[in-house]
Amino acid sequence: MQSCEISADSTDDPLSSGLRRKRQPRIVVIGAGLAGLSAAKALLESGFTDVTILEATDRIGGRVQSVKLGHATFELGATWIHGSHGNPVYHLAEDNGLLEETTDGERSVGRISLYSKNGVAYHLTNNGQRIPKDVVEEFSDLYNEVYNLTQEFFQRGKPVNAESQNSVGVFTRDVVRKRVKADPDDTEAIKRLKLAMIQQYLKVESCESSSHSMDEVSLSEFGEWTEIPGAHHIIPCGFIKIVEILARSIPESVIQLRKPVKCIHWNQSVSKEIERVADHNSDLPEEDKGSDVFIECEDCEFIPADHVIVTVSLGVLKKRHESLFHPRLPEEKVMAIEKLGINTTDKIFLEFEEPFWSSECNSIQFVWEDEAESESLTYPEELWYKKICSFDVLYPPERYGHVLSGWICGEEALIMEKCDDETVAETCTEMLRKFTGNPNIPKPRRILRSSWGSNPNFRGSYSYTQVGSSGADVEKLAKPLPYAESSKTAPMQVMFSGEATHRKYYSTTHGAVLSGQREAARLIEMYQDLLQCRS
Repeated sequence: MQSCEISADSTDDPLSSGLRRKRQPRIVVIGAGLAGLSAAKALLESGFTDVTILEATDRIGGRVQSVKLGHATFELGATWIHGSHGNPVYHLAEDNGLLEETTDGERSVGRISLYSKNGVAYHLTNNGQRIPKDVVEEFSDLYNEVYNLTQEFFQRGKPVNAESQNSVGVFTRDVVRKRVKADPDDTEAIKRLKLAMIQQYLKVESCESSSHSMDEVSLSEFGEWTEIPGAHHIIPCGFIKIVEILARSIPESVIQLRKPVKCIHWNQSVSKEIERVADHNSDLPEEDKGSDVFIECEDCEFIPADHVIVTVSLGVLKKRHESLFHPRLPEEKVMAIEKLGINTTDKIFLEFEEPFWSSECNSIQFVWEDEAESESLTYPEELWYKKICSFDVLYPPERYGHVLSGWICGEEALIMEKCDDETVAETCTEMLRKFTGNPNIPKPRRILRSSWGSNPNFRGSYSYTQVGSSGADVEKLAKPLPYAESSKTAPMQVMFSGEATHRKYYSTTHGAVLSGQREAARLIEMYQDLLQCRS
C-alpha cells in the first residue's frame, strides 16, 4: 500500500476541509434505509474510511420492514421488485438466490396492480353481489386505455385542458364517465356498476401512488415515472434480505442505532458556544475541529462532519425542515419540499383459521354502488373503512397460511392507524360479510398492519408528483448545498438522497438505492485524487 500526505497549503480550492486537514473527509449519513446503506456501502468500497450512519430507530431498513410470523414473512413496507432489466435491487436478489422460491403468483409482467396475477379478482358490491366477469373485463380494458392516455401528457408534451385541472383523477374520472355513459350497448344498471367501479379503480391507483386521492396527482407529470422493463418479483424470504445484503460490507461500528438527529448546522453556522461544548466533549484532534457541518443529535451529542447525506423521507422534510437545518434551507429547496407530494399507503393483514373465499379468488375488490356519481373520495372519520380498496389473497397458502392483505391510503389510513387492532379487525370483518353476502365469516385470529403515516420517523409511505409540482422539483430537492454557483465555501456539505430525490424512479426501492449511489459518486469524484493517492 502506498500513502501520501496532502499539506495544509497544497490547494487553494475551497473543497472540503477534509482535503486541507491531511485526513480523509468525515461523512455522516442520516438514515439506515436503502438509500443510506447504498451510499455508505459505495463510499466504503471506494476507500473512504470515516463514514458514520445515524439511524433514529432501533433497526435498519427504513421503509423496508419484513415481519416474520410463524414460518411466513409479511411485508409492512416495500413488497415488489419493480422490473428486472438493469434494476439494482433485482440483481442483488437474483445474484444472492433470493428469488429461487418465487412462485408464479409472486411474479408478474406488465403494469402491476396491488394484487398478484394468480387467480381471479372478485369485484363485489356493497349489496353483496359479484359484478359479472365480462363487465369487469370490459371496464378494465376501458380504464387501462384511459390510463395510457394519462401517460401521454408528459411523454408527448400534450397540453392539459383546463377541465382536467392538471389532475390524473379528474381527467380519468371525466373521460371514463363520458365513455361509459355514451356506450349504447350497456343497460342503465350495467352503466351504474361501471361508474361505481371508476371510484374503486382510483382508490387502487391512489394506494399505488401513495396519494390521498388521484385528484392530487399531477396529470402533466404522471408519465415521467419510468417503469423498468421485465417481470416484477416478490422476495419470499423477505425484502429485508436486500437490506441485509447491503449492510454486509458495512462494519457494525459504522451504524449507530437509536440516534435521532435534532439539527444539521451547516455552512459553519454552528454557534461558538455550541462549538466549544462540542470540542470540550470530544476527543477529536485539534485539526478536526471547526468543521463546516455539525450534526446535533437528540442526545445532545454534536458530531462534526465535512459532508452529511440526508436520506430522511419527504414526509419528515415537510414536517421538520425548518428546525432540522440551520441555517434554514434555501427558498428554492423549501418550495420543492412543499410542492412535491407524499401520503400514506397502509396494509392490513388478516389471518383466518380457514379460507372463506374460493380457490380461484385472488382478491376481493370493494365497489360501493352509492359512489357512482361521487366526485370526492374523502370520508367522515367514522367512515374511514370506505377507503379500503381491496383485500388480496396471499399465495401460496402453504407459505402464508390463510391470509388476506388489505390496502388503504390517504387521510383515512391515518384514521385507521389511530384505531386499536380489535376495532380494525371487527370493521374489516363486517366489510367482508357485507360485500360477500356471507354473514358467517368469522373474525380473523390475528391482525398485523402498518402505520407509516403516524410514525414520526417516516410520516408517509413514498412520494409522488403532486398537482403543481414537476420533475424539476425532484431535481431541486436532490441538489447538494451550498449551491456551487452562489457560494465560495466548501461544496456538498449537505446532500440529499432517498426515493423522493430520483426523478424517474421516485416511490421505488431501486430509486432509493440509485439515489444513494448517486450521492456517493459525487463524493468519490470530488476526492478521486485523495482516494487514488491512498490506494
